[in-house]
Amino acid sequence: MLGRRQVAVFRTRSGDVFATQSHCPHRQGPLADGLVGTGTVVCPLHEWQFDLSTGKSLNGTCNIEVYPVAQDESGILTVELPSEDN
Repeated sequence: MLGRRQVAVFRTRSGDVFATQSHCPHRQGPLADGLVGTGTVVCPLHEWQFDLSTGKSLNGTCNIEVYPVAQDESGILTVELPSEDN
């Protein structure tokens, strides 16, 4: 959880790191428990697929939010979130 947002962070086999919203917009499936492929995540509930770079749905109508993430030399991750509306 970052602030009031729940964020899922993924590392692919190639070492790329991605951050997205934590739940699938379809039925709120936990994306962090999903299957990660080459640049995609598959929701564990109903197999909706999302591109981790763009957040676009590959087989549904709902997209997910993606957040810029960076890793420094020591392995620490920094996720950039949009400001929250009060």
